[in-house]
Amino acid sequence: MIRVGVVGAAGKMGSTVCDAIVAADGLELAAAVDLVGSGGSVHGLTIAADLKALADAKCDVVVDFTVAAAARTTLPWLALHGMHAVVGTTGFSDDDLATFSKAFTGSNCLIAANFAIGAVLMMKFAEQAAPYFETAEIIEFHHNAKADAPSGTAMVTAQRMAAASDEWAADPTKHEVIPGARGGVGPGGIHVHGVRMVGMTALQEVILGTAGQTLVIRHDSNDRVSFMPGVVLACRKVGDLKGLTMGIDSLL
Repeated sequence: MIRVGVVGAAGKMGSTVCDAIVAADGLELAAAVDLVGSGGSVHGLTIAADLKALADAKCDVVVDFTVAAAARTTLPWLALHGMHAVVGTTGFSDDDLATFSKAFTGSNCLIAANFAIGAVLMMKFAEQAAPYFETAEIIEFHHNAKADAPSGTAMVTAQRMAAASDEWAADPTKHEVIPGARGGVGPGGIHVHGVRMVGMTALQEVILGTAGQTLVIRHDSNDRVSFMPGVVLACRKVGDLKGLTMGIDSLL
């Protein structure tokens, strides 16, 4: 039985992760931590305010769905205590990733921009299509509580597309009536647009165009449960990895 702790357990995503761990064969919810929303309970566990609760519970794996500022403290702590980490937090810099890579030598860390199987396939399909098109834009939609923009999924998608093709047509726009109307310019000059909307969960469209045709690759997450099969898979497999791993592609 793999003993799992959840950091960010008081949040909507964290509580959904706790539900998924409890329901999964071979996994046991051993500890719940939330540095902001401690004091409540989930599945009979008191939500602690201190990471020490993870060590006290002898967790094998810890799932972190928080924010980058908090995870920068949590992940090195997990590495120091020999615990594997499964991370859905985004917004890390290259320096952050280098720090995590150096820290996780006795245990492993998997960081994924998206744990939904459909989103992983969307990114893969966009990467495969990139060399065949001249223009591309990414539009990502998220709930109004998401703090960062663009999303980690959008940034990873743009990075993979830019790595697959360096031949993108220049933006013909000469004047933005409203500054920022063309979105942000990501890797390879690919424009990325972030929408924050009440009632939304997560949706992304990759639109590619060339002479006389467009291709739209779209993935919708209508509920947070869409991410849970990937999280459960990562909890089961992270112990078999080595050091820092980006994305769940290698687990599928």
